[in-house]
Amino acid sequence: MLHTRIAIAAATALTLSTVAHATVTTLPDSALTPSTSYYTNNLGTDTLAPNDDESTGQINLGFNFTLYGATYDSLYINNNGNVTFLSPLSQFTPSGPTGVSVPVISPYFADVDTNGTGSVHYRLESDALYVTWDQVGYFGAHTDKVDSFQLVLRANGSTVPTGEGQIGFFYKDMGWTTGDASGGSGGFGGSPAAVGFGDGGGNAQVLASSQADDINQVVANSHIWFNVGNGGVVVVPPTSPVPEPETWALMGMGMVGLIGAAARKRRSGKPAMPDQLAAA
Repeated sequence: MLHTRIAIAAATALTLSTVAHATVTTLPDSALTPSTSYYTNNLGTDTLAPNDDESTGQINLGFNFTLYGATYDSLYINNNGNVTFLSPLSQFTPSGPTGVSVPVISPYFADVDTNGTGSVHYRLESDALYVTWDQVGYFGAHTDKVDSFQLVLRANGSTVPTGEGQIGFFYKDMGWTTGDASGGSGGFGGSPAAVGFGDGGGNAQVLASSQADDINQVVANSHIWFNVGNGGVVVVPPTSPVPEPETWALMGMGMVGLIGAAARKRRSGKPAMPDQLAAA
């Protein structure tokens, strides 16, 4: 565990020190809008098998998505509450969106373990991807507390309803922040979950309470939208409660799996992952 934490700290220091003009923007917690549901309840039929720290294989989006000036047409969905571009991520201890060396979007980067309960679903459409971590437990295979959250990712040039954005984080009940291998006990303490996203080179948007002890309470039953463009990433001010896509359709405003293992499950104490050691 000590070696794991040293590797993560070194990776963070290396990433930040090599970027001369990196900008980390702290988003106020007040940017969160109260809500009690996912953006969509159609979670899709594609899922990750029950696992700890694994990822999908490379998913071809069928559309382009630009983040911090780089355009991507594929990504990886990681069990631990995030998606990454360029390569999968098996890191389980969150160190913030700038703490990894690949572009990452993390609605709730934490040590998710679905061997005990919950599942990770994803649904890909022609202009959007929906990823849902539904009632997921924490390492190691705990079932006493669960988290439920969803990522919405929209294609470049897609129609974005007023008050929404290209990236959306949605949260329902959130019961835990930390897995046992990240210094936690009973779902809390240690290194709590990180909320935000970054380019892998030091630029990032981070929620103010990211990695705070009560981050689960801060985001529970809320959502937040972001827009990517105009040379950067900005918060889209919410203007009204957000209906699901199915609701838009009824209103006449319609919304126009091979699973690969990125890492092997650890049985005892979770030694440092190759990607963590490489970053260090």
